Amino acid sequence: MSSTFLGMPATPPRSPYGTGNLRGDRTFPEAAHDELRNEQLRRNLGRATHTIRAKRLNVTGELPDWEELRDAGSAIKTDTMNRLPELLEQLERKVTERGGTVHWARDGVEANEIVTRLVKATGSGDVIKVKSMATQEIGLNEHLESAGITPYETDLAELIVQLAHDKPSHILVPAIHRNRDEIRQIFLKEIPGVDPGLDNVPAHLAAAARAYLRQKFMTTKVAISGANFGIAETGTLCVVESEGNGRMCLTLPDTLITVMGIEKVLPRHQDLEVFLQLLPRSSTGERMNPYTSMWTGVTPGDGPQDFHLVLLDNGRTAALADRIGRAALNCIRCSACLNVCPVYERAGGHAYGSTYPGPIGAVLTPQLAGMHAAKDDPNSSLPYASSLCGACFDACPVKIDIPSLLVELRHQHTEESGTTAEKLAMKAAAGVMKRPKLYTVAQKGAAIGRVIAGRDGKISHLPPPFDGWSDSRDTAAPPKQTFRSWLASADGAATMRAAADEHEKSRKNQKEEEK
Repeated sequence: MSSTFLGMPATPPRSPYGTGNLRGDRTFPEAAHDELRNEQLRRNLGRATHTIRAKRLNVTGELPDWEELRDAGSAIKTDTMNRLPELLEQLERKVTERGGTVHWARDGVEANEIVTRLVKATGSGDVIKVKSMATQEIGLNEHLESAGITPYETDLAELIVQLAHDKPSHILVPAIHRNRDEIRQIFLKEIPGVDPGLDNVPAHLAAAARAYLRQKFMTTKVAISGANFGIAETGTLCVVESEGNGRMCLTLPDTLITVMGIEKVLPRHQDLEVFLQLLPRSSTGERMNPYTSMWTGVTPGDGPQDFHLVLLDNGRTAALADRIGRAALNCIRCSACLNVCPVYERAGGHAYGSTYPGPIGAVLTPQLAGMHAAKDDPNSSLPYASSLCGACFDACPVKIDIPSLLVELRHQHTEESGTTAEKLAMKAAAGVMKRPKLYTVAQKGAAIGRVIAGRDGKISHLPPPFDGWSDSRDTAAPPKQTFRSWLASADGAATMRAAADEHEKSRKNQKEEEK
Protein backbone atom coordinates (compact mmCIF):
# COMPACT_ATOMS: atom_id res chain seq x y z
CA MET A 1 0.00 0.00 0.00
CA SER A 2 1.53 3.28 -1.07
CA SER A 3 0.88 6.73 0.38
CA THR A 4 1.38 10.24 -0.93
CA PHE A 5 3.00 12.89 1.25
CA LEU A 6 1.41 16.23 0.51
CA GLY A 7 3.88 18.22 2.56
CA MET A 8 3.46 20.43 5.59
CA PRO A 9 1.36 23.61 5.42
CA ALA A 10 3.53 26.60 4.58
CA THR A 11 3.15 30.15 5.82
CA PRO A 12 1.34 32.24 3.18
CA PRO A 13 3.65 34.60 1.27
CA ARG A 14 4.06 38.20 2.35
CA SER A 15 4.38 41.23 0.11
CA PRO A 16 7.64 41.02 -1.91
CA TYR A 17 10.55 42.94 -0.43
CA GLY A 18 11.13 46.27 -2.11
CA THR A 19 7.82 46.50 -4.00
CA GLY A 20 5.23 49.12 -3.28
CA ASN A 21 5.30 51.30 -0.19
CA LEU A 22 5.35 48.93 2.77
CA ARG A 23 8.91 49.49 3.95
CA GLY A 24 11.00 52.58 4.60
CA ASP A 25 14.68 53.09 3.96
CA ARG A 26 15.50 53.66 7.63
CA THR A 27 14.38 52.33 10.99
CA PHE A 28 11.67 54.22 12.84
CA PRO A 29 14.04 55.68 15.49
CA GLU A 30 16.36 57.05 12.79
CA ALA A 31 13.55 58.58 10.74
CA ALA A 32 11.69 59.92 13.79
CA HIS A 33 14.88 61.57 15.06
CA ASP A 34 14.95 63.75 11.95
CA GLU A 35 11.19 64.38 11.84
CA LEU A 36 11.21 65.63 15.44
CA ARG A 37 13.40 68.53 14.33
CA ASN A 38 10.67 69.76 11.97
CA GLU A 39 8.85 72.26 14.17
CA GLN A 40 6.38 73.22 11.44
CA LEU A 41 5.41 69.58 11.02
CA ARG A 42 4.79 69.19 14.74
CA ARG A 43 2.65 72.34 14.84
CA ASN A 44 0.59 71.16 11.85
CA LEU A 45 0.07 67.72 13.31
CA GLY A 46 -0.73 68.95 16.78
CA ARG A 47 -3.34 71.42 15.53
CA ALA A 48 -4.98 68.94 13.16
CA THR A 49 -5.09 65.93 15.48
CA HIS A 50 -6.41 67.97 18.42
CA THR A 51 -9.21 69.37 16.25
CA ILE A 52 -10.24 65.95 14.93
CA ARG A 53 -10.09 64.42 18.42
CA ALA A 54 -12.40 67.07 19.85
CA LYS A 55 -14.92 66.64 17.02
CA ARG A 56 -14.87 62.86 17.38
CA LEU A 57 -15.54 62.98 21.11
CA ASN A 58 -18.52 65.29 20.56
CA VAL A 59 -20.27 63.15 17.93
CA THR A 60 -19.57 59.79 19.55
CA GLY A 61 -20.87 61.14 22.84
CA GLU A 62 -24.22 61.86 21.18
CA LEU A 63 -24.93 58.15 20.67
CA PRO A 64 -26.16 56.22 23.71
CA ASP A 65 -25.33 52.95 21.95
CA TRP A 66 -21.82 53.87 20.77
CA GLU A 67 -20.17 51.02 22.68
CA GLU A 68 -22.76 48.57 21.36
CA LEU A 69 -21.98 49.78 17.81
CA ARG A 70 -18.28 49.14 18.43
CA ASP A 71 -19.11 45.64 19.66
CA ALA A 72 -21.23 45.01 16.57
CA GLY A 73 -18.50 46.27 14.24
CA SER A 74 -15.91 44.06 15.92
CA ALA A 75 -18.18 41.01 15.76
CA ILE A 76 -18.97 41.51 12.06
CA LYS A 77 -15.32 41.92 11.10
CA THR A 78 -14.25 38.92 13.18
CA ASP A 79 -16.94 36.79 11.55
CA THR A 80 -15.80 38.05 8.14
CA MET A 81 -12.19 37.01 8.76
CA ASN A 82 -13.36 33.58 9.90
CA ARG A 83 -15.28 33.09 6.63
CA LEU A 84 -13.12 35.15 4.28
CA PRO A 85 -12.62 32.58 1.46
CA GLU A 86 -16.31 31.82 1.03
CA LEU A 87 -17.29 35.50 1.24
CA LEU A 88 -14.77 36.45 -1.43
CA GLU A 89 -16.08 33.74 -3.74
CA GLN A 90 -19.61 34.99 -3.15
CA LEU A 91 -18.51 38.56 -3.91
CA GLU A 92 -16.87 37.41 -7.16
CA ARG A 93 -20.02 35.56 -8.18
CA LYS A 94 -22.31 38.52 -7.51
CA VAL A 95 -20.05 41.07 -9.26
CA THR A 96 -19.83 38.81 -12.30
CA GLU A 97 -23.60 38.31 -12.37
CA ARG A 98 -24.03 42.09 -12.56
CA GLY A 99 -21.70 42.52 -15.52
CA GLY A 100 -18.39 43.19 -13.78
CA THR A 101 -15.10 41.33 -14.13
CA VAL A 102 -13.13 40.13 -11.10
CA HIS A 103 -9.34 39.75 -11.08
CA TRP A 104 -7.28 38.14 -8.29
CA ALA A 105 -3.86 39.58 -7.47
CA ARG A 106 -1.49 37.68 -5.19
CA ASP A 107 0.70 40.74 -4.62
CA GLY A 108 1.29 44.31 -5.71
CA VAL A 109 3.31 43.23 -8.72
CA GLU A 110 0.38 41.28 -10.14
CA ALA A 111 -2.12 44.01 -9.27
CA ASN A 112 -0.03 46.66 -11.04
CA GLU A 113 0.28 44.49 -14.14
CA ILE A 114 -3.48 43.79 -14.21
CA VAL A 115 -4.46 47.44 -13.87
CA THR A 116 -1.90 48.61 -16.44
CA ARG A 117 -3.10 45.99 -18.93
CA LEU A 118 -6.72 47.04 -18.44
CA VAL A 119 -5.91 50.74 -18.93
CA LYS A 120 -3.86 50.07 -22.06
CA ALA A 121 -6.75 48.04 -23.51
CA THR A 122 -8.90 51.19 -23.44
CA GLY A 123 -6.32 53.17 -25.44
CA SER A 124 -6.26 55.92 -22.82
CA GLY A 125 -3.00 57.53 -21.73
CA ASP A 126 -4.55 59.18 -18.66
CA VAL A 127 -6.49 57.92 -15.63
CA ILE A 128 -8.25 59.75 -12.80
CA LYS A 129 -8.22 58.27 -9.32
CA VAL A 130 -10.40 58.46 -6.27
CA LYS A 131 -8.51 58.06 -3.01
CA SER A 132 -7.26 54.51 -2.54
CA MET A 133 -4.70 53.44 0.04
CA ALA A 134 -4.41 50.06 -1.66
CA THR A 135 -3.01 51.66 -4.83
CA GLN A 136 -0.58 53.72 -2.74
CA GLU A 137 0.43 50.53 -0.93
CA ILE A 138 1.39 48.77 -4.18
CA GLY A 139 2.95 51.83 -5.85
CA LEU A 140 0.44 51.86 -8.71
CA ASN A 141 1.06 55.47 -9.74
CA GLU A 142 4.75 54.86 -10.25
CA HIS A 143 4.05 51.72 -12.24
CA LEU A 144 1.53 53.47 -14.49
CA GLU A 145 3.96 56.29 -15.15
CA SER A 146 6.67 53.80 -16.11
CA ALA A 147 4.22 52.41 -18.69
CA GLY A 148 3.51 55.86 -20.15
CA ILE A 149 0.17 56.34 -18.40
CA THR A 150 -0.44 59.53 -16.37
CA PRO A 151 -2.49 59.15 -13.16
CA TYR A 152 -4.29 62.17 -11.69
CA GLU A 153 -5.26 62.07 -8.03
CA THR A 154 -8.61 63.81 -7.50
CA ASP A 155 -8.94 63.73 -3.71
CA LEU A 156 -7.72 67.20 -2.69
CA ALA A 157 -5.24 65.97 -0.09
CA GLU A 158 -3.93 63.27 -2.41
CA LEU A 159 -3.61 65.88 -5.16
CA ILE A 160 -1.51 68.06 -2.88
CA VAL A 161 0.77 65.12 -2.06
CA GLN A 162 1.09 64.18 -5.75
CA LEU A 163 1.84 67.71 -6.94
CA ALA A 164 4.46 68.10 -4.21
CA HIS A 165 6.11 64.81 -5.25
CA ASP A 166 5.60 63.83 -1.62
CA LYS A 167 4.23 60.82 0.28
CA PRO A 168 1.05 60.63 2.38
CA SER A 169 1.56 61.01 6.12
CA HIS A 170 -1.91 60.12 7.43
CA ILE A 171 -4.48 57.44 6.59
CA LEU A 172 -7.38 59.86 6.23
CA VAL A 173 -5.72 63.24 5.68
CA PRO A 174 -2.63 62.45 3.56
CA ALA A 175 -1.48 66.09 3.47
CA ILE A 176 -1.95 66.71 7.19
CA HIS A 177 1.73 67.68 7.42
CA ARG A 178 1.19 70.67 5.06
CA ASN A 179 -0.19 74.07 6.01
CA ARG A 180 -2.00 76.61 3.81
CA ASP A 181 1.11 78.56 2.87
CA GLU A 182 2.87 75.39 1.74
CA ILE A 183 -0.15 74.31 -0.30
CA ARG A 184 -0.30 77.72 -1.99
CA GLN A 185 3.33 77.43 -3.04
CA ILE A 186 2.75 73.91 -4.38
CA PHE A 187 -0.23 75.05 -6.48
CA LEU A 188 1.64 78.07 -7.85
CA LYS A 189 4.52 75.85 -8.92
CA GLU A 190 2.70 72.75 -10.19
CA ILE A 191 -0.77 73.66 -11.53
CA PRO A 192 -0.63 74.96 -15.11
CA GLY A 193 -2.28 78.32 -15.62
CA VAL A 194 -3.01 78.97 -11.96
CA ASP A 195 -3.59 82.62 -11.00
CA PRO A 196 -0.19 83.99 -9.89
CA GLY A 197 -2.04 86.13 -7.35
CA LEU A 198 -3.46 83.08 -5.57
CA ASP A 199 -3.54 83.58 -1.78
CA ASN A 200 -3.73 81.05 1.05
CA VAL A 201 -7.46 81.36 1.78
CA PRO A 202 -8.80 77.76 1.90
CA ALA A 203 -11.79 78.54 -0.35
CA HIS A 204 -9.49 80.06 -2.98
CA LEU A 205 -7.09 77.11 -2.83
CA ALA A 206 -10.02 74.71 -3.22
CA ALA A 207 -11.32 76.71 -6.19
CA ALA A 208 -7.93 76.50 -7.91
CA ALA A 209 -7.87 72.74 -7.44
CA ARG A 210 -11.46 72.47 -8.67
CA ALA A 211 -10.73 74.34 -11.88
CA TYR A 212 -7.73 72.10 -12.52
CA LEU A 213 -9.59 68.86 -11.80
CA ARG A 214 -12.83 69.69 -13.60
CA GLN A 215 -11.12 69.51 -16.97
CA LYS A 216 -9.69 66.09 -16.04
CA PHE A 217 -13.11 64.80 -15.01
CA MET A 218 -14.71 65.84 -18.28
CA THR A 219 -12.05 64.42 -20.60
CA THR A 220 -10.61 61.27 -18.97
CA LYS A 221 -12.30 58.01 -19.91
CA VAL A 222 -10.75 55.67 -17.32
CA ALA A 223 -10.97 55.87 -13.51
CA ILE A 224 -9.30 53.87 -10.77
CA SER A 225 -10.85 53.69 -7.32
CA GLY A 226 -10.42 52.01 -4.02
CA ALA A 227 -13.24 50.65 -1.90
CA ASN A 228 -14.13 51.11 1.75
CA PHE A 229 -16.42 48.08 1.67
CA GLY A 230 -17.44 45.30 -0.70
CA ILE A 231 -20.70 43.49 0.03
CA ALA A 232 -20.57 39.74 -0.63
CA GLU A 233 -24.36 39.37 -0.54
CA THR A 234 -25.01 41.72 -3.46
CA GLY A 235 -21.67 42.44 -5.15
CA THR A 236 -21.99 46.12 -4.18
CA LEU A 237 -18.90 48.32 -3.76
CA CYS A 238 -18.88 51.38 -1.49
CA VAL A 239 -16.68 54.47 -1.33
CA VAL A 240 -17.09 57.21 1.28
CA GLU A 241 -15.51 60.65 0.88
CA SER A 242 -16.02 64.29 1.74
CA GLU A 243 -15.56 66.34 -1.43
CA GLY A 244 -17.57 64.82 -4.27
CA ASN A 245 -14.50 64.30 -6.43
CA GLY A 246 -14.85 60.59 -5.83
CA ARG A 247 -18.43 60.70 -7.09
CA MET A 248 -17.18 62.31 -10.30
CA CYS A 249 -14.61 59.52 -10.75
CA LEU A 250 -17.16 56.80 -10.15
CA THR A 251 -19.83 58.06 -12.53
CA LEU A 252 -18.31 59.97 -15.48
CA PRO A 253 -15.66 57.66 -17.05
CA ASP A 254 -16.45 54.82 -19.43
CA THR A 255 -14.22 52.34 -17.57
CA LEU A 256 -13.90 51.92 -13.81
CA ILE A 257 -11.20 49.77 -12.19
CA THR A 258 -11.48 49.19 -8.44
CA VAL A 259 -8.54 47.86 -6.40
CA MET A 260 -9.75 46.44 -3.08
CA GLY A 261 -7.89 44.65 -0.31
CA ILE A 262 -9.52 41.30 0.34
CA GLU A 263 -10.18 42.21 3.99
CA LYS A 264 -12.63 44.97 2.99
CA VAL A 265 -15.44 42.53 2.23
CA LEU A 266 -18.57 42.46 4.44
CA PRO A 267 -21.12 39.65 4.49
CA ARG A 268 -24.41 41.55 4.15
CA HIS A 269 -25.73 44.85 2.85
CA GLN A 270 -27.30 45.41 6.26
CA ASP A 271 -23.81 45.49 7.82
CA LEU A 272 -23.31 48.93 6.30
CA GLU A 273 -25.84 50.18 8.86
CA VAL A 274 -23.16 49.66 11.51
CA PHE A 275 -20.08 50.83 9.63
CA LEU A 276 -21.61 53.96 8.11
CA GLN A 277 -22.17 55.13 11.68
CA LEU A 278 -18.78 54.05 13.02
CA LEU A 279 -16.55 55.26 10.19
CA PRO A 280 -17.44 58.98 9.82
CA ARG A 281 -17.62 59.60 13.55
CA SER A 282 -14.27 57.93 14.15
CA SER A 283 -12.46 59.42 11.17
CA THR A 284 -13.52 63.04 10.62
CA GLY A 285 -15.82 63.59 13.59
CA GLU A 286 -18.87 63.83 11.32
CA ARG A 287 -22.28 62.25 11.88
CA MET A 288 -22.32 60.97 8.31
CA ASN A 289 -20.15 61.12 5.23
CA PRO A 290 -21.03 63.94 2.81
CA TYR A 291 -20.68 61.54 -0.13
CA THR A 292 -21.39 57.82 0.10
CA SER A 293 -21.23 56.18 -3.34
CA MET A 294 -22.38 52.61 -3.98
CA TRP A 295 -22.51 50.70 -7.24
CA THR A 296 -23.26 47.13 -8.22
CA GLY A 297 -21.67 45.87 -11.44
CA VAL A 298 -22.74 47.65 -14.62
CA THR A 299 -26.03 49.46 -15.25
CA PRO A 300 -26.75 49.95 -18.98
CA GLY A 301 -26.81 53.61 -19.90
CA ASP A 302 -25.83 54.81 -16.43
CA GLY A 303 -22.24 55.24 -15.25
CA PRO A 304 -19.20 53.25 -16.38
CA GLN A 305 -20.07 50.49 -18.84
CA ASP A 306 -16.90 48.47 -18.19
CA PHE A 307 -16.25 47.60 -14.54
CA HIS A 308 -13.28 45.61 -13.15
CA LEU A 309 -12.66 44.61 -9.54
CA VAL A 310 -9.08 43.69 -8.57
CA LEU A 311 -8.99 41.73 -5.30
CA LEU A 312 -5.60 42.34 -3.66
CA ASP A 313 -3.89 39.95 -1.26
CA ASN A 314 -0.35 41.39 -0.93
CA GLY A 315 0.38 39.76 2.43
CA ARG A 316 -3.17 39.79 3.81
CA THR A 317 -3.41 36.00 3.75
CA ALA A 318 -0.17 35.87 5.73
CA ALA A 319 -1.70 38.20 8.32
CA LEU A 320 -4.87 36.09 8.36
CA ALA A 321 -2.78 33.00 9.15
CA ASP A 322 -1.44 34.66 12.31
CA ARG A 323 -3.81 33.51 15.07
CA ILE A 324 -3.24 36.68 17.11
CA GLY A 325 -2.20 39.26 14.54
CA ARG A 326 -5.15 38.60 12.20
CA ALA A 327 -7.23 41.00 14.32
CA ALA A 328 -5.41 43.87 12.56
CA LEU A 329 -7.31 42.99 9.36
CA ASN A 330 -10.47 44.23 11.09
CA CYS A 331 -9.20 47.79 10.54
CA ILE A 332 -11.60 50.04 8.59
CA ARG A 333 -8.95 52.73 7.97
CA CYS A 334 -10.64 55.43 10.06
CA SER A 335 -7.36 56.85 11.46
CA ALA A 336 -8.79 57.31 14.98
CA CYS A 337 -5.73 55.57 16.45
CA LEU A 338 -3.38 58.03 14.72
CA ASN A 339 -5.25 61.04 16.07
CA VAL A 340 -4.84 59.96 19.70
CA CYS A 341 -1.31 58.53 19.48
CA PRO A 342 1.36 60.67 21.23
CA VAL A 343 4.11 59.02 19.18
CA TYR A 344 2.45 59.73 15.82
CA GLU A 345 1.61 63.30 16.82
CA ARG A 346 5.27 64.09 17.41
CA ALA A 347 7.01 61.97 14.78
CA GLY A 348 4.51 62.25 11.90
CA GLY A 349 3.55 59.65 9.33
CA HIS A 350 6.70 59.65 7.19
CA ALA A 351 8.79 58.23 10.05
CA TYR A 352 6.97 54.90 9.69
CA GLY A 353 8.18 54.46 6.09
CA SER A 354 4.90 52.81 5.05
CA THR A 355 1.59 53.72 3.45
CA TYR A 356 0.09 52.79 6.83
CA PRO A 357 1.50 54.98 9.63
CA GLY A 358 0.58 55.28 13.28
CA PRO A 359 -0.36 52.50 15.70
CA ILE A 360 -2.30 50.37 13.20
CA GLY A 361 0.50 50.80 10.65
CA ALA A 362 3.04 49.61 13.20
CA VAL A 363 1.00 46.39 13.42
CA LEU A 364 -0.24 45.98 9.85
CA THR A 365 2.93 46.81 7.91
CA PRO A 366 5.14 44.09 9.48
CA GLN A 367 2.35 41.57 8.95
CA LEU A 368 1.90 42.40 5.27
CA ALA A 369 5.59 42.72 4.35
CA GLY A 370 7.41 40.92 7.16
CA MET A 371 10.02 42.09 9.68
CA HIS A 372 12.98 39.96 8.64
CA ALA A 373 12.94 40.10 4.85
CA ALA A 374 16.53 41.42 4.93
CA LYS A 375 19.24 42.12 7.45
CA ASP A 376 18.33 45.06 9.70
CA ASP A 377 14.86 45.23 8.13
CA PRO A 378 13.38 48.69 8.97
CA ASN A 379 9.99 47.05 9.60
CA SER A 380 11.40 45.24 12.63
CA SER A 381 11.53 48.58 14.47
CA LEU A 382 7.85 49.42 13.94
CA PRO A 383 6.36 47.33 16.80
CA TYR A 384 8.49 49.41 19.16
CA ALA A 385 7.13 52.73 17.83
CA SER A 386 4.61 52.95 20.64
CA SER A 387 4.35 53.87 24.29
CA LEU A 388 1.67 51.15 24.76
CA CYS A 389 -0.49 53.76 26.50
CA GLY A 390 -3.67 52.11 25.19
CA ALA A 391 -5.28 55.26 23.75
CA CYS A 392 -5.48 53.59 20.32
CA PHE A 393 -7.49 50.66 21.73
CA ASP A 394 -9.92 53.04 23.41
CA ALA A 395 -10.43 55.00 20.17
CA CYS A 396 -10.68 52.09 17.71
CA PRO A 397 -14.28 51.77 16.43
CA VAL A 398 -13.94 47.99 15.98
CA LYS A 399 -12.04 47.44 19.22
CA ILE A 400 -8.72 46.20 17.82
CA ASP A 401 -6.43 45.65 20.81
CA ILE A 402 -3.47 47.33 19.12
CA PRO A 403 -1.21 47.41 22.23
CA SER A 404 -1.52 43.64 22.65
CA LEU A 405 -0.78 43.09 18.96
CA LEU A 406 2.33 45.28 19.24
CA VAL A 407 3.53 43.24 22.22
CA GLU A 408 2.95 40.03 20.24
CA LEU A 409 4.94 41.41 17.28
CA ARG A 410 7.75 42.37 19.66
CA HIS A 411 7.72 38.79 20.92
CA GLN A 412 7.85 37.47 17.35
CA HIS A 413 10.72 39.83 16.53
CA THR A 414 12.65 38.67 19.59
CA GLU A 415 12.09 35.02 18.70
CA GLU A 416 13.24 35.54 15.10
CA SER A 417 16.26 37.69 15.93
CA GLY A 418 18.38 34.92 17.43
CA THR A 419 20.89 35.82 20.13
CA THR A 420 21.00 39.54 20.84
CA ALA A 421 22.42 41.71 23.60
CA GLU A 422 18.89 42.41 24.82
CA LYS A 423 17.97 38.71 24.92
CA LEU A 424 21.15 37.89 26.86
CA ALA A 425 20.43 40.73 29.30
CA MET A 426 16.88 39.49 29.89
CA LYS A 427 18.12 35.93 30.38
CA ALA A 428 20.68 37.13 32.91
CA ALA A 429 18.01 39.17 34.73
CA ALA A 430 15.71 36.13 34.88
CA GLY A 431 18.53 34.02 36.31
CA VAL A 432 19.19 36.59 39.04
CA MET A 433 15.52 37.03 39.95
CA LYS A 434 15.04 33.28 40.39
CA ARG A 435 17.76 33.17 43.09
CA PRO A 436 16.93 35.24 46.22
CA LYS A 437 20.50 35.40 47.51
CA LEU A 438 21.88 36.47 44.16
CA TYR A 439 19.05 38.99 43.80
CA THR A 440 19.97 40.50 47.18
CA VAL A 441 23.61 40.85 46.10
CA ALA A 442 22.53 42.48 42.83
CA GLN A 443 20.37 44.97 44.70
CA LYS A 444 23.27 45.98 46.88
CA GLY A 445 25.50 46.25 43.82
CA ALA A 446 23.00 48.57 42.14
CA ALA A 447 23.75 51.15 44.80
CA ILE A 448 26.90 52.02 42.85
CA GLY A 449 24.58 53.93 40.57
CA ARG A 450 24.44 56.70 43.16
CA VAL A 451 28.05 57.48 42.32
CA ILE A 452 27.19 58.52 38.73
CA ALA A 453 24.03 60.43 39.67
CA GLY A 454 23.98 64.19 39.61
CA ARG A 455 23.18 66.48 42.51
CA ASP A 456 19.52 66.30 41.55
CA GLY A 457 19.50 62.57 42.23
CA LYS A 458 19.12 61.61 38.57
CA ILE A 459 21.31 59.66 36.16
CA SER A 460 21.48 61.42 32.78
CA HIS A 461 23.87 59.10 30.94
CA LEU A 462 24.01 55.31 31.05
CA PRO A 463 26.71 53.12 29.48
CA PRO A 464 25.95 50.86 26.48
CA PRO A 465 23.72 48.97 25.89
CA PHE A 466 21.48 51.17 28.07
CA ASP A 467 22.48 54.48 26.46
CA GLY A 468 19.42 54.37 24.19
CA TRP A 469 17.25 54.74 27.27
CA SER A 470 19.17 57.70 28.69
CA ASP A 471 19.31 59.51 25.34
CA SER A 472 15.77 60.75 25.90
CA ARG A 473 15.07 60.36 29.63
CA ASP A 474 16.70 60.57 33.05
CA THR A 475 16.84 57.69 35.50
CA ALA A 476 16.34 58.11 39.24
CA ALA A 477 19.38 57.15 41.29
CA PRO A 478 19.00 53.94 43.36
CA PRO A 479 17.85 54.61 46.94
CA LYS A 480 20.32 54.39 49.79
CA GLN A 481 18.50 51.36 51.11
CA THR A 482 16.60 48.62 49.30
CA PHE A 483 13.05 47.84 50.44
CA ARG A 484 14.10 44.44 51.74
CA SER A 485 16.98 45.84 53.83
CA TRP A 486 14.72 48.59 55.18
CA LEU A 487 12.06 46.03 56.10
CA ALA A 488 14.65 44.03 58.01
CA SER A 489 15.90 47.11 59.92
CA ALA A 490 14.62 48.43 63.24
CA ASP A 491 13.03 51.39 61.46
CA GLY A 492 11.15 49.10 59.08
CA ALA A 493 10.00 46.81 61.89
CA ALA A 494 8.72 49.78 63.91
CA THR A 495 6.83 51.14 60.91
CA MET A 496 5.19 47.78 60.21
CA ARG A 497 4.19 47.43 63.91
CA ALA A 498 2.66 50.89 63.86
CA ALA A 499 0.72 50.06 60.71
CA ALA A 500 -0.54 46.81 62.26
CA ASP A 501 -1.62 48.66 65.43
CA GLU A 502 -3.44 51.27 63.35
CA HIS A 503 -5.23 48.55 61.40
CA GLU A 504 -6.29 46.78 64.61
CA LYS A 505 -7.56 50.05 66.07
CA SER A 506 -9.55 50.76 62.91
CA ARG A 507 -11.05 47.27 62.99
CA LYS A 508 -12.18 47.66 66.61
CA ASN A 509 -13.74 51.06 65.88
CA GLN A 510 -15.66 49.55 62.98
CA LYS A 511 -17.02 46.78 65.20
CA GLU A 512 -18.13 49.34 67.80
CA GLU A 513 -19.99 51.33 65.15
CA GLU A 514 -21.74 48.17 63.92
CA LYS A 515 -23.05 47.51 67.44
